[in-house]
Amino acid sequence: MSASRLCRAFLSLTVCALLAGMGAVRAQPVPGPGAEAATTTTPASPSNDKPTYTVAVVPQFPAVEIHRIWTPILTRLGDTMGVSFELKVARDIPSFEDEVVAGKPDFVYLNPYHQVRARRAQNYRPLVRDAQPLTGILVVRRDDPIRSVRELEGKSLAFPAPNAFGASLLIRAHLAEQERLRINPLYAKTHTNAYRQTIVGKTAASGGLRVTLEREPQEVRDALRILLETPGAAPHPLSVHPRVPKAVQDGVQKALLRLSQDPALAASFKDIPMPRPLIADYQRDYFPLERLKLDRYAE
Repeated sequence: MSASRLCRAFLSLTVCALLAGMGAVRAQPVPGPGAEAATTTTPASPSNDKPTYTVAVVPQFPAVEIHRIWTPILTRLGDTMGVSFELKVARDIPSFEDEVVAGKPDFVYLNPYHQVRARRAQNYRPLVRDAQPLTGILVVRRDDPIRSVRELEGKSLAFPAPNAFGASLLIRAHLAEQERLRINPLYAKTHTNAYRQTIVGKTAASGGLRVTLEREPQEVRDALRILLETPGAAPHPLSVHPRVPKAVQDGVQKALLRLSQDPALAASFKDIPMPRPLIADYQRDYFPLERLKLDRYAE
């Protein structure tokens, strides 16, 4: 075979091999939209393959404060259980209520009346609560001459939200049922806003909780005086949606009780406030609230 024919034969074999290789590449199936989406959601590594659960917290405090309090606890809780917890803070209490009634959060820290509604709407189960009973307080300006709740007849009072339990429902029910007072309720969306409505003179008094008042700056606390404190009730629980696996529910309950004993987390549990958590029970702790017919004062 001449050198030219040998060269042509070699080139022909090379081209054929290249074409065959290209054909092999093109023969791979092209993923459709569904397959492409499935690929993008596949975890990049086993370390990222952790179940993630959302935790919604009633916005009694500013969002930055809630993140400061809850992040250390949820981080340790996730490390202990091998899962991830994503903190969710609604812009205000009414928005929070809507999310809970719709069953969006997996776990939720909520007030006692919210717990009754959450049980009714989505069968949320309380896991833990603090041992200290919850009471509502009604505050007036420290320099205000008002000395009796009877003097609030017909006046405007600020509350965080219609369905805030201790800071609104208990107080309004007490004023209506026990004192037979008529008031004009104004809703400021947060405890902080409600206190300031009274300080600047827009309302004669405002409803809140001792714990939220104690967290206010000194100048706010110095400007207010407690006029009324309601009888106590079981405080805010951390509750869980029934879609969360039972093993995870029980694990969170037990882990929180253990973590509350860790000195490194003591400040965070105190700020929730849940310095002395115990196992919550709906029938014992929150069912009695159903008999109070607080729906008459809710919105």
